[in-house]
Amino acid sequence: MILSEDRQTHFAHLIIDGIWKDDLVDYADEDMAIKTAKRAIVKFVQEFAEIDSKARSMVQTLKRNVPEGSPEWDVMFNKYFAEELRRRGG
Repeated sequence: MILSEDRQTHFAHLIIDGIWKDDLVDYADEDMAIKTAKRAIVKFVQEFAEIDSKARSMVQTLKRNVPEGSPEWDVMFNKYFAEELRRRGG
């Protein structure tokens, strides 16, 4: 999944504004806070894509050919996705 620059900025503003409105933090430099939030969003999306790719390849390497979109494929994909997520500390 690729997020456009505009979408990254939009999500960063939602996060930063939500944290500020909940009175959890006061920002000394709002621009730096937005840049930091955008970096975290990009890292999250990249990590998610890596986990997705790893889980897909694990399902594809099964000896029996499980067609993508089938209930069995969904179960195996979710299992491998959850395992990889746990392995990475999620």
